[in-house]
Amino acid sequence: MTAISNPILPERLLKWAAAAVHPLAAVQSVDRLHGGMSSIVHSITLMVLGVESKVVLRQFDNADWLKQEPDLALHEAESLRWAAKTGVPTPRILAFDETGRDCGIPAVLMTQLEGSVDLQPPNMALWVDGLAKTLAQIHTTEANGHPWSYFTYNDVSSLEAPSWSGNKDSWNKIIAIVKGPRPDTKPCFIHRDYHPTNVLWHHNQISGVVDWVNACQGPAGIDVGHCRLNLAQLYGKKTADAFLTAYEKHAGPAYHYEPYWDCLSLIDILFGPPSVYPGWPAFGVTGLTDALMAERLDDYMLSLLDKASGH
Repeated sequence: MTAISNPILPERLLKWAAAAVHPLAAVQSVDRLHGGMSSIVHSITLMVLGVESKVVLRQFDNADWLKQEPDLALHEAESLRWAAKTGVPTPRILAFDETGRDCGIPAVLMTQLEGSVDLQPPNMALWVDGLAKTLAQIHTTEANGHPWSYFTYNDVSSLEAPSWSGNKDSWNKIIAIVKGPRPDTKPCFIHRDYHPTNVLWHHNQISGVVDWVNACQGPAGIDVGHCRLNLAQLYGKKTADAFLTAYEKHAGPAYHYEPYWDCLSLIDILFGPPSVYPGWPAFGVTGLTDALMAERLDDYMLSLLDKASGH
């Protein structure tokens, strides 16, 4: 995430955040971060016994999301504790307010990682390989005992081919696949929203993975499929396929590719006409249009049908 303006947070919220770090912590500055599309995210700079420290405050202000999942703050706090087991750099949980009693709305306070989102890497092949290697490492973590389990965002039973596409017959084949039996797979710890704007880079190396509020136990293929879907929209299906090849290399024999999970990840976004994810232009990717998103989704969808048919 990148610092933008310098908004003012309520005094009681700043006191809560400072007290969670150290009794003598003093707030130096506050910066709004962009990149969080469904919550309010701020960076708070603190001075603690002469040493500067930065923390991230995430406030869950999306009423519809909270209605569906009222335990969001608890979920992210627990998932951050779980993520610490992966060996991947992740924020450390400092405090959370599950109900909003102290902060006004549910909130999570965590350490801030160095680095920033990089959507225009100097070496795309190394960038894709880093994304894949980090995800494969996350998936080596056992999920037994994690309180949350994977579920689809869309009701699979009520899916219909999207009206915006001229390839309705092909979309119906994708829908038929996801309505069919799920492949057997051993659940692991998954991020559930792994994509390039949730990965930080520093000196061309991954310095952290953020936004763990959706983490749960589930099939590795869902994380792979979700990232591939984002890459297909951002750069095209060739980049999505390069990511899959790199992931298979790093995951080794523990992973067996099943196109089903790619198809299931794809239908999870069928809520309406395709649009450009606001995070992409916010991080410097220009030239994307809604029409291009529809074209790339159709192209990617057809490539999945080829994989599903063994071509």
